[in-house]
Amino acid sequence: MKKYIFTLVFCVLSAFSHAGSNQATESKFKPEEIAKFAKDVEKYAAQQGARAFIIARVGQPKSKLPKGIEFTHTAIAVYSEITLSDGKKAKGYAIHNLYQDAENSGKSSLVTDYPVDFFWGAHELKAGIVIPTPELQAKIIEVIANGKDKQMHNPKYSLIANPFNNKYQNCTEHTLNIINAAIYDTTNMKQLKANTKAYFTPQRVKVSGFKLALGGMFSDGITTKDHRGKIRTTSFGSIRQYLSQYKLTDKAHIFKA
Repeated sequence: MKKYIFTLVFCVLSAFSHAGSNQATESKFKPEEIAKFAKDVEKYAAQQGARAFIIARVGQPKSKLPKGIEFTHTAIAVYSEITLSDGKKAKGYAIHNLYQDAENSGKSSLVTDYPVDFFWGAHELKAGIVIPTPELQAKIIEVIANGKDKQMHNPKYSLIANPFNNKYQNCTEHTLNIINAAIYDTTNMKQLKANTKAYFTPQRVKVSGFKLALGGMFSDGITTKDHRGKIRTTSFGSIRQYLSQYKLTDKAHIFKA
């Protein structure tokens, strides 16, 4: 029986692994493959005239993901002036992430990196891209430039954070908070959560509560304490649907190598 429970917990933690939502240190592809894919994503976004867009990657095999979840990490890319390792300046996309801490799975940090870094730990060279309307792009850039993204960061991390409250946060919820701060021109968390509950439809996580409870026993990064009833969280797909529903999308695309 103990062996069965251990195996079950191991499977749960594999399915809800933090590897897809933290800052990767190992790659599954050759550096030149990742660099080419990252550059191709940048070129695509630039060709669409994107100054800011939502970007997602796949950090786990599809077989380990809950039904309906296509990507494991979501962030916002902003066209910026970047300082290269030799001190020179260049234009490119800086990616603003909430990453789960590698050593403390119940905590997160805000980290700015670049497309090659972003895709370094990808399990598949595939990117989810949503380019908001130009007006919303400008507002998202303003939110980040003014440091309001930091004001909305809750370092208490849960992979399945409930988007209707701020007890815990994951990368996609933080991305949604930034988007909503831009839409509603506020960083007041109470107001943001009221608007989220009124207009946003989260992603149902179709894994039994028993498995989630077992996973929570062995990982600080998984908790259902912020949920009542069915487990729902923010996903790249639910953000894509949200922006599309309210005609705030310029383009949406799944980009593959």
